[in-house]
Amino acid sequence: MIEVATTWQQACTALAGGDYDTAFNVLDSAMREAGTHERARIALYVASVHALYGEMATNEVALALREARMLDAALQTEPLYVALMAELDARLREGEATPPPAAVRETADPLARFHAMCALALAEKPQEALDIALPSTELPEHLRWRLRSWQADSQEQLGHTTDAIHLYGEAAHLTSGLNRAIMLQEQAALMLTVGQTAEASAALDQARALYTGQEPDEGLNLATWYYLRAQAMLNLEQPDAAHEAIKEAARLEREHGDPSYGVALVRGQILTHLGLQEQAIAAFEEALKLASEPDRPYANHELGVALLDLDRPVDARERLEAVLQDPEYPYLPEVLADMAECDYRLGRLQEAQQTAEQALAQGAVVPASLVLGSVALDYYHLDDALEHYERVVREAAPDSRDWVTGHQMAADVMAQQGFLNPAAAYAHAQQALAHTPESDDWHVTLRDHLRKAEALMGSGGRTLN
Repeated sequence: MIEVATTWQQACTALAGGDYDTAFNVLDSAMREAGTHERARIALYVASVHALYGEMATNEVALALREARMLDAALQTEPLYVALMAELDARLREGEATPPPAAVRETADPLARFHAMCALALAEKPQEALDIALPSTELPEHLRWRLRSWQADSQEQLGHTTDAIHLYGEAAHLTSGLNRAIMLQEQAALMLTVGQTAEASAALDQARALYTGQEPDEGLNLATWYYLRAQAMLNLEQPDAAHEAIKEAARLEREHGDPSYGVALVRGQILTHLGLQEQAIAAFEEALKLASEPDRPYANHELGVALLDLDRPVDARERLEAVLQDPEYPYLPEVLADMAECDYRLGRLQEAQQTAEQALAQGAVVPASLVLGSVALDYYHLDDALEHYERVVREAAPDSRDWVTGHQMAADVMAQQGFLNPAAAYAHAQQALAHTPESDDWHVTLRDHLRKAEALMGSGGRTLN
């Protein structure tokens, strides 16, 4: 006589150790020996295990559920069956799926509640997924880290990045091996989005130590590790190390799967940082080809900026206009500022000023102010130009390229004004000079401004002849 609960417990023990083959063997053996009603129940557990494989096992889940209802039609009202059907529906029909009913979300069966939560998260109903009461201790061990992972995904959908980071950390703590590496990488990816580069690097270091080279699924996950490593290195101003990492990510993708949009995009960003603009454009064009519809605006924006860096404002404007067609793109103010830069380079000063003012009003303070400063200089409105460049200095990240440009231009405008405030001019020139290499044409100009401002300060501020 087969005890279904005992069989499921044996399978869960194997799953806790990551031994899926043994788990399926336990369930298959029981299926051959059990009576009809017991076989139907075991088929639901088979579907539950297949569901852990995600999209790649939808056929297997569907077949197991079909077998369950053919063996016992009454199971179609069971919470676990309904929850598994809802999860399968969410994977197959995405936004059109029918969510699990309230009775299933509140059932006493924690396994059914788990799959109901998965269904809601997949159906992009993250708050409803999080509202399901499901203490991890009620679940089999192999589902506890997955519970935290789904909860992290739901928090991420809601924009609660800090909560998601903590939940991925919990998920990593609750599992081991490659699964732990994957959770650490998910955590690191979110840390990078909020500027926690040091923390992300530490998580990636932990993840890398978990790769053994023995598991067949390591290849693409290791590609993701190198992709994230490249981003971290770029954030730490180590573009050469970032370049090596992204090349390895691309190699692993080719070896174990297909090229991805993300790797191509980051490769373009790194090449831009290295000053290899032509190669960067090729990478961004590849990213655009690989991009899904929601990702296309990001690729077009990067491509537009790269074309602008190559002084191809007409081509850049075409790409940026394409981005503006997506009202959901989160960086539309920056796109407007880039459009203003295109207009400025094309000699359309009035259009550049209007677009830059619009970008400034919408929050793209630094890039819009740089354009407005350039326009004001062309009109020889020196006071306005200085106001814009000093705003850049205040708002830009210290030591960034825009911050240095703001100091350079502020010092230059003050020189054109006749050093009315020599101490301020000296300060701007000094800050800019500290970040301007001797090979740059600005170096000589800034030293000259520094010398003249210093002389004026020494003479009590009298204007030099």
